[in-house]
Amino acid sequence: MNTLRSFTRLLPLSLLLLSATCQQRKPAVVTPTAMKQIEGTWLASHEETSGDTLVYRPNTYNFPPARGRTGFAIKPFGRFEQFDIAPTDGLAGRPGTWTDAGDNRLRIHLTDGQEPDYTLEIISAEKKVLKVKRLQ
Repeated sequence: MNTLRSFTRLLPLSLLLLSATCQQRKPAVVTPTAMKQIEGTWLASHEETSGDTLVYRPNTYNFPPARGRTGFAIKPFGRFEQFDIAPTDGLAGRPGTWTDAGDNRLRIHLTDGQEPDYTLEIISAEKKVLKVKRLQ
C-alpha cells in the first residue's frame, strides 16, 4: 500500500516536471506557408523602389524596358541564386544558400565568396510583389 501511495504522490510531480522540460522551440527554417509566398524568381522593379525598401516582382511580370534587372531565386531546402547583370545585358546566376535569421529575415551566403554574406529583411510578401531591405 505504501508503494502505491508513494507512486500516486510522485505521479503529479513527475508529470509537472516532464511538462516543464517540453518547451516549444522556434523552427529552424521559415515556415512552409511563408516560404511558399516568397519561393520563386524575383527581379528588381527599380521603378517602384523607394528609399532602402527594394521592390521585386516575379520574373513573369511585364516590366517596362530597362538595361537589365538584378534579382534572385529563393528555392526550397535553403537553395538560393543571385542574378547579376551579365556583360551582355543578360543575367548571370551565382549560386548560394539561405538560412532563417529570425524576425522575417533570410541570411544569404553566395558560394563563390566574391561578396560577404548579407541579410534580406522581408517587409512584405504578396503574390506579385516582394518588398525587402538588404542588411549586412
